[in-house]
Amino acid sequence: MTRRLAEMVEETMDTGSKSDRKLMQDVGFSEDLKKQLEERIAQTAFEGQSQQAASQVKMSTSAGKGTQDIAAAQPWTGTETLHDSALRMLDDSHKKLRSTYKSPAVPHKSLRPAPKKTYSAADRLASARDKTSIYAFSQQDDMDEKEREKWRKELKERFTPGARPMPTTLQGLTSLANERIEDAIARGQFKNIPRGKGMNVERDYNANSPFLDTTEYFMNKIIQKQEIVPPWIEKQQELVKLVATFRGRLRNDWRRHAARSISSTGGSVAEQVRRARGFALAEEQVNPRTQKTETLSSISSDGSLMTVTVEERVAAAVPLEPQSAASAQEQRQSPQEEQVQITVTENVAGTTPASNSNEAPASAAASTTSAPSFTSQAVLPTPYPFRDADWERTELAYHKLAISEINALARSYNLMAPKIAQKPYYSLQRELNRCFAEVAPTLADAILERSRKPSVKIAIAPHKEGGILERFGNGVGAERYRGHERSIREESEGKGYGFREFWRDLFGGNGGGKKRDAV
Repeated sequence: MTRRLAEMVEETMDTGSKSDRKLMQDVGFSEDLKKQLEERIAQTAFEGQSQQAASQVKMSTSAGKGTQDIAAAQPWTGTETLHDSALRMLDDSHKKLRSTYKSPAVPHKSLRPAPKKTYSAADRLASARDKTSIYAFSQQDDMDEKEREKWRKELKERFTPGARPMPTTLQGLTSLANERIEDAIARGQFKNIPRGKGMNVERDYNANSPFLDTTEYFMNKIIQKQEIVPPWIEKQQELVKLVATFRGRLRNDWRRHAARSISSTGGSVAEQVRRARGFALAEEQVNPRTQKTETLSSISSDGSLMTVTVEERVAAAVPLEPQSAASAQEQRQSPQEEQVQITVTENVAGTTPASNSNEAPASAAASTTSAPSFTSQAVLPTPYPFRDADWERTELAYHKLAISEINALARSYNLMAPKIAQKPYYSLQRELNRCFAEVAPTLADAILERSRKPSVKIAIAPHKEGGILERFGNGVGAERYRGHERSIREESEGKGYGFREFWRDLFGGNGGGKKRDAV
């Protein structure tokens, strides 16, 4: 009871109010008791002010480091300190380590009897076929006893029940791969393999081209592999086909009209050909054609570089062939030929044109002109090329419609195609000028061919009295629609053998046959 009262007094001294403390002082205590009470009060105040240090001192030694750090840490004040910020950023900058490896758990195996799996007839047939082929392969004559025994061992391991052991580590997989490679080397599968740098390697030099974008390169590879065509390529083919059709028809129409017009002016065939060649020379002067030049280069056996340039152009003042009986057949076999100038230049390999310009033997130039041999007066160009304003005015509507259709297709093509493949629009006057320039040299041949064609004989029907069928059909139509006037075949009055006789012979017995014989 005394101890309990002492505890109550101490509690009152510690937690009581000022009046309680004053009352306790007035009551009076001994100096020793008062001293003990003051020490306890001071100790309690110190513990309240130093709770962090007290918790560290009172903590047991078995506590972990995290618990000790938490006990020693400062209480949270609402703001993050510089030390904590640096520690947090340092912890976030490093990737956390993986968790420790856990061994796979033993799979649960059910001891209940499972139903037997049934196989269909097709599966059993396929399995039997595979086993038969494997057995036939193992019984080959070219295999020795060791290889056959190894093959049997492998088949035995393959068809044994249960899973075969496989390595689960990288080192185990490497060992298994090396074992397979060594077995293949022992069987001779690596023999007679072409070796060397660049062997069995397909290189695409466009892949490293600095002038080709990587995206464009892969798009081209995909298009080539899948054999597809972009939409603008199909539109380009339509445009090229339409332009070729228009130009071909324009040239054929103008060639036919010009040949007929020149031939209608009269004169012999030689005069007409001379006139056509004069128009061709005038056309070459006023509206020249685009020259076709082809250059061929080759290195001869003695080390000299030979360059052959072929240039086609209409020759000026081409003489006319005389129309004699001796040369008529030769002219039919070889029509008019344009002059072809061939320039051959030989340069020594490894030298420049500047070094060879002063040396005559080093380079040689030759000009060869192939033209028909003529003996009469040369053909002079006419004052103006051949044109026909009436024909152009008549065909103007069709030409404008065709050009507008071509330009509409070219406009739709340019919207699809890349800028490097876009085409300009077509002009009617430019197309006519090109047509006149290309057709003019062929007018003489067209006139010659036209003059050599056999003439068409027009039959004139004689005048006969009758209808319109007899007048235009020369009697044939009248007979066809009017019918035959006379009999084609005359028959005898009595038939030799008919259905009546057949019926009598079939059912009449022998009497009918005898009567037929008597008749």
